[in-house]
Amino acid sequence: MRIAVYRVDLPLREGTYSWSSGKSITTYDSTIVRMETDAGLIGYGEVCPLGPAYLPAYAAGVRSGLGELAPHLLGQDPRQIGVIHRVMDERLKGHAYVKSALDMACWDLLGQAAGVPVSTLLGGCQGAAVKVYRAISQDTPERMVERVALYRAEGFRHFQIKVGGDPDLDIARIRAVAARLEPGEVLVADANTSWLSHQAARVVHAIDDIDLYLEQPCQDYGACLDIRRRTRRPFILDESIDGITALLRAHRDQAMDVVNIKLSKVGGLHVARQMRDLCVAMGIAMTIEDSGGGDIATAAIAHLAHSTPEALRFSASDVNGYITVRLADDGPYHDRGWMKAPAAPGLGVTVRPDALGKPVFVVR
Repeated sequence: MRIAVYRVDLPLREGTYSWSSGKSITTYDSTIVRMETDAGLIGYGEVCPLGPAYLPAYAAGVRSGLGELAPHLLGQDPRQIGVIHRVMDERLKGHAYVKSALDMACWDLLGQAAGVPVSTLLGGCQGAAVKVYRAISQDTPERMVERVALYRAEGFRHFQIKVGGDPDLDIARIRAVAARLEPGEVLVADANTSWLSHQAARVVHAIDDIDLYLEQPCQDYGACLDIRRRTRRPFILDESIDGITALLRAHRDQAMDVVNIKLSKVGGLHVARQMRDLCVAMGIAMTIEDSGGGDIATAAIAHLAHSTPEALRFSASDVNGYITVRLADDGPYHDRGWMKAPAAPGLGVTVRPDALGKPVFVVR
């Protein structure tokens, strides 16, 4: 086996992406893993934290962790994904985001070896396509309304607006966007953990008459649970749910109506599929996504989302729809706000070598 690691900058389509408490980025710093087997099959994985101040993950940490972890996978059969995860967990405690790209490359290889798309391995495609949402960067209420209109023209009907700043301004943002929604459109107000409890309480009281979903208002799980019990609005948890234990706790506490499953946050498709299947069994709707990335990460999202029952599929994210660079010409791209899983074996994307450049390092 040979594992090569690449760094690729993916400039953002809007120039800047902004979310709570003044955080912003202009470029995705993405890490690509290329895994080549002795039989000549090549699998790809991708992980892209949303800067260093969103989740406990950062791009340089990905590459440092891969340098620590990848040598321990040499000699392993990448098709035995459960074994691969056991080895990774034994050799590197925590750091699920580091393991995600290796996991993804293994699923790509398993699908190619079996001659089927990853969606088939995950249960089979359900429905014709997957609805994707568009995140609206935090800005003035007027500019956020303008961006919603822009993406509506592209076919999107599901919008996640970034709040989590000054509560009065956030109330104005929510009211401005909600007033311009059209029938059938879905609105999510995502504070990305940034309100204190008293601020979140003020906001949920002020917007109680608006039909929307409220997402991750506070950093602390207990504070989110308290706000959940104060509002009549449907509630989404994201950052608080970082694995199976957290998911089961939240279900026990009736802490959410929808959960966001981010592939890199939980260590890749292997654990994300387990969480997906638990949500199906427990009747919890899901958004399937990741924190960022290009065509490889989007393909993995599409396979898991498309193999999820439609009734429990709240939404998904085409992370490659936010960037200006293409890693593969056949990646999954949204069509009027909908996305399909690739039909070719594995992840189903043909990565362009010229888009990767030279590897940061190679393990063999």
